[in-house]
Amino acid sequence: MSFKQLLPALGLLLVQQLAHAQGSEAYGSGLKLNLNPEGSKYIRFIVWNQIWARSINNNPGTQVNGESRNNTWDVGARRLRILTYAQITPRYLVLAHFGINNQTFATGGASGAAGTGAYGAGKKPGIFFHDVWNEYALVPSVNPTTKKANKYNVYIGGGLHYWWGISRMSSASTLNFLAIDAPVINWPLVELSDQFVRQFGFYAKGKLGKLNYSMSINKPFATNINPTVDAIKDRVAVDNNGDARAAVQGYFDYQFLDQESNLLPFRVGTYVGTKKVFNIGAGFYHQAKGTRSVNNNGSIAQHDINLFGIDAYADLPIGDKKKNMALTAYSVFYKYNFGPNYIRTVGIMNPASGFDPAVAASQRSINGFGNNRFFVGTGNIWYTQAGLLLPKTSQTSKVRIQPFAAYTYKKFDYLDQTGNYFDIGANFFLDGHHAKITPQYSTRPLYYLRNGQRLRDGSLGEFMLQLQVYL
Repeated sequence: MSFKQLLPALGLLLVQQLAHAQGSEAYGSGLKLNLNPEGSKYIRFIVWNQIWARSINNNPGTQVNGESRNNTWDVGARRLRILTYAQITPRYLVLAHFGINNQTFATGGASGAAGTGAYGAGKKPGIFFHDVWNEYALVPSVNPTTKKANKYNVYIGGGLHYWWGISRMSSASTLNFLAIDAPVINWPLVELSDQFVRQFGFYAKGKLGKLNYSMSINKPFATNINPTVDAIKDRVAVDNNGDARAAVQGYFDYQFLDQESNLLPFRVGTYVGTKKVFNIGAGFYHQAKGTRSVNNNGSIAQHDINLFGIDAYADLPIGDKKKNMALTAYSVFYKYNFGPNYIRTVGIMNPASGFDPAVAASQRSINGFGNNRFFVGTGNIWYTQAGLLLPKTSQTSKVRIQPFAAYTYKKFDYLDQTGNYFDIGANFFLDGHHAKITPQYSTRPLYYLRNGQRLRDGSLGEFMLQLQVYL
């Protein structure tokens, strides 16, 4: 998705290019309101939803709504969102993004929702703002006077923002993933010291030729988990930042081939055969005294959060141009340090309510109940995904198929064995990313406490089917 040769004043052309980048010629100008005849003043709206149907093999001992269940099926909302942004001149931009996430039949409802009735468990989740920021162009991508592209550009902004560090996928667009979703390891602070991957702060972004960059300084949200002594590891850091120190982060990637847009932070997962991209990048996140731990002597220690990532992304056409085949691949290595033995588990849209008290603790996985997995921790993570856009069946057909696979390797200090995670699936594009169906099967290793060690023993999986429409 490239805006290099487009004038921000030509809002209609901008939207048409964006639509093409999503793999659909029919999208046109999308939901856009021109405020003058030239389209140089406009408001753009993007509306999307991602509905998931799933069959989950629950972790041993799981209860769902008070009933012991080895397997659970459900239909729920992974994301229901609206994003709007406006430009009155090429110098100024304002953006707002709101919606809900992760509503299942039993979880994800409004604050305090429980039991049975109008505000029963899982019902009426609260809409909230994901992003709200203002932006000013110090050096715009196109000179407003000469209408010529600037080789270098600089923008600054502030608010609750998504100009994130660490990796490309840390600022991933949720509209155009290659797999059914992000692996979530790319958002290591999610819903702790951030608000659904956003923090309040100030950012700078721009391009130096083919080098794309974004940097920010933020005030993390307060965390106050009380540390406890671990019987095996002694000190285990937890999120407790007191009067939170500033978080500094940045991401830099060199774009060798087609240049990608940096109008918005949302990085594309797959271009569905519409671009030729190869980038390498690196990023970081640092917050002083972001976690705390305690040892057997009762001594409290504070620890810095230092997170690093290095990655490569390719989306390349292959074979006969008329067939429009393409290979998409992404690989990232993360080195995370949250303090000694830090660990966190997460279950995406987890419908489980807890463990069956009749099941002995020794028979329960230390992953937790439902579809919980060991998510992030102090240690190393390597994630790789690849997909192949199959050739067109005819020049007039919009339907495209893109099988994909992904692998995640996790080595955490808290655990005594590494973990291997696998995903396999396919995108069935009905009209590019604007209308697609994605089935995926994913596995997660199970861990148990045995003889003083946290060891891997077996794995379980879940099947997911996503229906996505965005306009």
